Amino acid sequence: MKMIITYLQSFLNRSGGYIFSATVFARLFSFLTSWVALQLIPNKALGSVLYAWNIITFLIPLVGAGLHLSYIRYGALTTNTKDREQLLYYILKNGILISVLITVIIFFTGIYVPFDIIDSGVYLSAFSFVLLPMFLVEVIKIKLRLQHKNKRLAITEIVYTLLLFCLTVLLSYFFTEKGYIAAIVLAPICTVSIFFREIISGFKKQSKPKIITLAFWKFGIVGSLSNVATIFLFAIDILLIGQLIKIPELITSYRYISLIPFSMLFLPRVFITTDFVSFTEKINTTSYIKNYIKSYLLLFTLISLVFILFTYLFSIEILTFLDPMFTKYRDSFLILNIGVCGILIFRGLFGNLLSSIGLVNVNLMITIIALLLNYISNYQLIPILGLKGACITSAIVMWFTGIASAISFIIGYKKHLLTLKKTQ
Repeated sequence: MKMIITYLQSFLNRSGGYIFSATVFARLFSFLTSWVALQLIPNKALGSVLYAWNIITFLIPLVGAGLHLSYIRYGALTTNTKDREQLLYYILKNGILISVLITVIIFFTGIYVPFDIIDSGVYLSAFSFVLLPMFLVEVIKIKLRLQHKNKRLAITEIVYTLLLFCLTVLLSYFFTEKGYIAAIVLAPICTVSIFFREIISGFKKQSKPKIITLAFWKFGIVGSLSNVATIFLFAIDILLIGQLIKIPELITSYRYISLIPFSMLFLPRVFITTDFVSFTEKINTTSYIKNYIKSYLLLFTLISLVFILFTYLFSIEILTFLDPMFTKYRDSFLILNIGVCGILIFRGLFGNLLSSIGLVNVNLMITIIALLLNYISNYQLIPILGLKGACITSAIVMWFTGIASAISFIIGYKKHLLTLKKTQ
């Protein structure tokens, strides 16, 4: 217990409480933003907008060819201020060019490629303009993380969330779905405008940093592909339920009974957002990393046990609150709750530790294997067990990715330390 208290105190000392509050705030207002859009926009038009936006969400991790991911890892390994400024210039110069290129491709794809859902192509073209400002917002956040300014990082998140909410209310009221699209595009643009001074130094020409190698580019590209694969991993269950059973009510049921377990995933993100730079800076200090792992595992094992016990005791009440008809899916709900603990305890930590030692390709490989396992298992279980089959598959996959990440890090970290000794 003393180790957990020390870990939490250290988390709070790094302004982790601000990150936690900002994350909860963002989730609440994200829900309110979606609710407002549902009230102000006709269902048919909103469906076309959301279809186009879902395509964009798969592409957002690819903006800047993932250079922002390289920025946080290599920036954390570079303690010299001048080197970080050179790195920021390089990231912005190349990332902006690549993001503009992706924007142009998506824009013309939306115009010239036919889509089955009416107007979704036009909406996709409009949404393409969100890619560059989203990249710049990520760069701003990462620079703040590298400077250990987690309080200001939290403020950035809150400002963006409030802008999106206010713009959605205002523009959707007057211009319905077109206003909603404009709100989504304008929110990151306004955020960049407000916090532009955080990256203005990055536009001053600098010499090329010495750490820029093929491995630097590979890290960002593979990392972005891994993020895309992870997004798809969480979406594939719903796609397969719709394909194999073709009962829309089951899709709705799965979405809602998975709402609470999947919402728990914000917890490891809060800690990793706060601590990633810190443990990457000290990744070669074995005692620090071991102590961090022990503290994290103890805390999240305790959280997972409490979560499982609480949802087991009050599962009927929770499902009744969502909709009384969901109570018949109690077993499926509990299976998902057990499954999500595999990410809470293992994947959230070890997936990021793998990135901190440069093994982002291992994360991608684990996710691809998980996708194949998910696809094969769902095809076997959904026709037999229906919704429960999808939940069993999800639970297995979540524990698989977690344990595989832990084992991969243990092996990879030993090799990393051996390589470090040879170079010294």
